Amino acid sequence: MKPLRRSILHAFPLALLLVAGCASYSGWGLRPGLSTGAEVRRVMGEPAKICTLPDDMQNWIYPQGPMGMHTYNAGIDRDGVLRSFENVLEDAGFAKVIKGTTTKGEVLCMFGPPLQEVYFQARHEMVWDYRFRDVWRYPARFHVLFDDAGVVTGTMQIREERDGFAR
Repeated sequence: MKPLRRSILHAFPLALLLVAGCASYSGWGLRPGLSTGAEVRRVMGEPAKICTLPDDMQNWIYPQGPMGMHTYNAGIDRDGVLRSFENVLEDAGFAKVIKGTTTKGEVLCMFGPPLQEVYFQARHEMVWDYRFRDVWRYPARFHVLFDDAGVVTGTMQIREERDGFAR
């Protein structure tokens, strides 16, 4: 066999592994209503957090970071079937965070652990920070502000800046 052909044959399985690794980032191939929890784990790995929801569902949280801009939630029913799969770091997910009623625990079960958290002593306020891509596909940050009781006092979105200019 010629050396070029042999090196191509050896490179092909490696290329397939790379493509498969990239595909699992977004849950490619998972089908709500058909895929099982075992398939979700095979494709996405172990969830960063599992939260039990009131309707006998579980929310499996898959942040794609530490500096990632997506967090995928997999809704698994009591029979172990995938019912929903979505990126929650976008406007529809952010709209579920309600000032005065949403708690730290609920935010953690929506978006997973924050990229960073900062406590402002003078304001008695904790801020959790999540990276995402805004509707124009620019890198941005979603900030969730909590009082000392762990209840949301507000949210804000800020486009990330580079070299003094918004991107």
